[in-house]
Amino acid sequence: MSLHPLLKFDISELSIAERIQLAEDLWDSILEQQEELPLSSTQQQELDRRLENYKKNPTSGSSWEEVKKRLRFS
Repeated sequence: MSLHPLLKFDISELSIAERIQLAEDLWDSILEQQEELPLSSTQQQELDRRLENYKKNPTSGSSWEEVKKRLRFS
């Protein structure tokens, strides 16, 4: 049983497609308010480090399309 106190229904009663859609809708609602999710200093430092690495060598990474292809075939 997947009854959450904030929900008025049992999630397991939803089809898999409906649960996937619910998860996507939840994630989208979080992204719409992402400025409310503060980063820790460690997270900010890591993002700054990665951005600096990218600026020094912008061709060293992979495109999102390349990453998706690798994930599909692994």
